Amino acid sequence: QVQLVESGGGLVQAGGSLRLSCVASGRTFGGYAMGWFRQAPGKEREFVATISWSGGITYYADSVKGRFTISRDTAKITVYLQMNSLKPEDTAVYYCAARYGSTSTTSLRYEYWGQGTQVTVSS
Repeated sequence: QVQLVESGGGLVQAGGSLRLSCVASGRTFGGYAMGWFRQAPGKEREFVATISWSGGITYYADSVKGRFTISRDTAKITVYLQMNSLKPEDTAVYYCAARYGSTSTTSLRYEYWGQGTQVTVSS
């Protein structure tokens, strides 16, 4: 089993920044790609960003490209989502997820999920 714990959410004004963190623990974590997803009230969960085990491959949703950056530390057990130029439409619960193997933009392909952290952007 892999446990994922997110942190870093909060309330920020439009144009501001937040950095989300996701710490993984549990079984050996080698070979896991990581992703960030978000879910706004009344909407389906949507893909935000994903990063490969090596950190060398990343993909972003068009809505966040150029504003958000996903990264992972050298020990590869912490994944970050740096969010800049935040907009009210970025308001959602943000989830960290892990899957063994390659990156994916599809939530169904992820095996492990965190509990989520709320991000609220005021206008």
